[in-house]
Parts: sequence; structure tokens; C-alpha cells
Amino acid sequence: MEGVAGIVKWQQTKGGDAMYEEARRLYTEEVNAAVRGAKAGGATEVVVMDCHGAGEGWNFNSLVPELIDPDCEYVVQQEWTEYTSFLESGCDAALLVAMHAKAGTADGVLSHTVSGQAWRELRFNGTSVGETGINAALCGNWGCPVLLVTGDHAVCREARDLLGAGLKTVAVKRGLGRFSARQLPPLRARALIEQGARRALADLKAVEPYDPGRPCEIEIEFMAPDRLVEYRNRRGVEERGPMTLVSRADDWWTAWRQFFF
Repeated sequence: MEGVAGIVKWQQTKGGDAMYEEARRLYTEEVNAAVRGAKAGGATEVVVMDCHGAGEGWNFNSLVPELIDPDCEYVVQQEWTEYTSFLESGCDAALLVAMHAKAGTADGVLSHTVSGQAWRELRFNGTSVGETGINAALCGNWGCPVLLVTGDHAVCREARDLLGAGLKTVAVKRGLGRFSARQLPPLRARALIEQGARRALADLKAVEPYDPGRPCEIEIEFMAPDRLVEYRNRRGVEERGPMTLVSRADDWWTAWRQFFF
């Protein structure tokens, strides 16, 4: 939700807060714009997955069902990256809507990686990534390329640096700091997202599926030593100093599951 036009405060992204109710509608309508654009671009089946952890029962459940475009189906999952059936069965393209920049990005609106209170840095085989990289690697594990990223200017820059110049991006706001931005009005932002989704599907080979490399080492640097404790005894995970953990495996998906599940 952090990459939606009109969203600049944590209160807008947390389930149960009064400001969240308006924000989840803004979020749903940007997703709808991408669905419309995908259908106009030739998509025959569209599956929407909510990847926003809004807290408690709202985790991965921020979309407003009665507002969702009827030309798609949508998934509510219990854990992030838990549901992969649509990728395993074959998916031609992924469109990442309303993304935010990685932790430490000065001009990234609400910038963080996974947990703004716990994670300082995430690297795949030495490459610094954020949640765009995580989602791209998840899709890439099954040969699905990410063809569109929308959000603020910072995450669009981050995504192009990681995935290449063939990636289509739509910037709906420009960060003036972590909690302020110069923004496009929602109706204009949605029109641009719809156009971007349609254009992205014009060339399914514009971006290669993202593979961080094989074998793969995932390194997570935490904000403080106590944040490391909950992960330290997981299979395949090693400590590299008081605030850093490493997971190694033959491929990214195995290394990720060792750490994250």
C-alpha cells in the first residue's frame, strides 16, 4: 500500500486505523487500474495477490472485495510468499502495483524492507534489494518476469536498476522525505497505471525473469541484536556477527524458505 498515490503516513497502512479505510480503497482502485490495463493488453486471466501486511486480520487482506474489478480473481493468503500455485501452473507476467523503496532510501516514501523496525539491509548474492527484489525473485523462480512496477520515483528507479531498462514503471508520487511527497491525484494515477499495464504486456520478453544466481546466499542485517534471535535456530541459517544472518542454498527459493518459514 505504501506506493499508492495519496498514501504517505504509517496510519494509512495499518489495519484498524481510521485513515486505513480510505487508503485501502485507494489501493484497491490502483489494483483495478492494473487489471483493466492487463485485460486491454491481451491478458486472458488475471490473479491479484495482496502482499501488504496491514497487521492482525488485515494481513494480506487489505483489498475491498466489493470494489475489486470483476475481470480478475484475488487471493487472501496467511503468510507472505505462501501461495505459489498460479506461478507453478504457468504465469506469463507479473505486474507489481504500489511498491515502496527499500530500507535506507532517503527519497523513498515509507521506505523499509519487510519490517521497518527490524530489517536494515537485505542482499541476494551481495546485491542490495528491497521488496521489489523479493517479489521478482519469487516470480522468477518459476520463469515469470516482472514487466511493470508502480509506486514512487524511488522504487521505480530501484526496480529499473535491478531488472533492467526494459521494465515499464509508473511513478505516482515523488518523495520529499520518508513521510511526505508531491503526488498525482488518484484519478490521474490510475489512468497512468492502466496505460502502463497495457503497454507492459505488449512485449512479454522485455524483461528476463529475475534469478539472483545459483547457488544463492541471502544475507539479512538487522537493526539490533535482539531482532536476530527469532531466526537464529532455523535450518540452514548461520550467524555472521551479532546483527547479521545468512541463508545459503542451491537456489533462491530454497534459501528464502530456510530463512523465512
